[in-house]
Amino acid sequence: MPRYAAIDIGSNSVRMEAADVTGDGPPRILASERQVTRLGEGVFRNGRVAPEAIESLCTVLRNMAAIYKRLDVAGMRAVATAAVRDAVNQREFVARTSEAIGSPVEVISGQEEARLIHLGVASRWPHPRERFLIIDIGGGSTEIIFSETGRMRQAFSRPLGALRVQAMFLRSDPPRENDIHRMEEYIQERIAPAIRKIEASHIDRVIATSATAAAVVSAVNRIPRARREEADRRKATTAQVRKLYREIRTLDLKARQAKTGIGPRRAEIIIPGTAVLLHLLEALKMQSVYYSAAGVRDGIIADLAARGVGGELSQLSAEEREVVEEMATRFAVPLRHGRKIARLANNLFTGLADAHKLPRHCGKLLEAAAYLHDVGHYVSDNRHHKHSYYLVANSDLPGFTLLEREIIANLCRYHRKAVPAAEHSNLQLMDVDSRRAVTLLMPMLRMADALDRSRGQRIKSVDCRIRDSDFQLLLNVAPETDIDLELWAAERLGGMFREAYGKPVTLTRNS
Repeated sequence: MPRYAAIDIGSNSVRMEAADVTGDGPPRILASERQVTRLGEGVFRNGRVAPEAIESLCTVLRNMAAIYKRLDVAGMRAVATAAVRDAVNQREFVARTSEAIGSPVEVISGQEEARLIHLGVASRWPHPRERFLIIDIGGGSTEIIFSETGRMRQAFSRPLGALRVQAMFLRSDPPRENDIHRMEEYIQERIAPAIRKIEASHIDRVIATSATAAAVVSAVNRIPRARREEADRRKATTAQVRKLYREIRTLDLKARQAKTGIGPRRAEIIIPGTAVLLHLLEALKMQSVYYSAAGVRDGIIADLAARGVGGELSQLSAEEREVVEEMATRFAVPLRHGRKIARLANNLFTGLADAHKLPRHCGKLLEAAAYLHDVGHYVSDNRHHKHSYYLVANSDLPGFTLLEREIIANLCRYHRKAVPAAEHSNLQLMDVDSRRAVTLLMPMLRMADALDRSRGQRIKSVDCRIRDSDFQLLLNVAPETDIDLELWAAERLGGMFREAYGKPVTLTRNS
């Protein structure tokens, strides 16, 4: 399965997430980290991210990068939002943080931030038949997103982040009543244009994201901060939010920190964050709000998956393809047939990723073997698979390491006849992981070869579904095409898949 990572450098905190993405259901989270950084404090007071804040953030980022790099992700995207958008030392910030993680950091617009939030919610908690509103109250900005039938229709980014509003209006603890009044007037002024453009009567549900929403819903439902994940998809009525707001605006910091669900750092900025949420709910005349744990980081991962980022890592590069095609041509292998098997083999490698769990680069070794498995015919048709092994193992293949060449050679060796066995001398040069790769890739190579048994290019591509009982291979075939020979050859491989994976295969024509 594709594996991606995301870093969201917000005005109040930085978050990292890494996840496996499957075709069915939400991503499987592998790692998740959050660190409060308060980048926006300096920006919202004097226009700059403080040097000490950048230094501290870079340490956090290096640690986060070390985590996702150990997970061998196919792609990663790091973004910075409102505070960095406003910072006069943005260029220095981007250079330092990009160096810390070893990848570019992008400063994204409010509209792009809204798009990613929407994607994140849709990936974690889809509402394909509803008209709903997403409210994301960050540290520097608030995104208001209207979604209909799974598509983002309108998005507004307002300078109403909890940290920004705190810095602008609330200087005493507890805040003075006249400061609260000015803050509320400012919030109403800033949300008015968005409210006028949203048809509140047609909204089925309001979903709030970010730490402010998590704290509010946790406080209302008396969920301790240590169990905040239980707040996901929980509801708070507008009346409950109003009651909470009227209470916390009169409390000092210590008393707010004692409130169940809020947490010590969030208590510092919970008043403005709750005020923004409440004013939006009241202006839209909504009766309740649901919390979603999704956010920008989830949207980044969903976006990377939708774009197929990293898929190229499981395929031969242009230079590698040129090398294997040159060798195939030298030994009289028909390139048309080799290219077809390589494409079908890659379909299988990608589609069965959740089952084989092999590193992505193994996909290109499978493709190389698809081109080269028949080179042994040049020596003799008799036992040509063994001749293929010898030729590949002893040929110069620029761009491939010795171990990679040995894996390709063994795949050629086992593309027919015997399956890998511990006593075979040709396996002794490889480590345990490489022998496992040969064992799991070999059935895919045989299946791809079988699906072009006639050499007629009758099967265009293969879609894979992993079910509890078997692997279902959907063969994409032109209408009225005879694939009886391919089906006969492929069906004979069911036992081999069962031996390697514990499941047989079922083939279905998908015209």
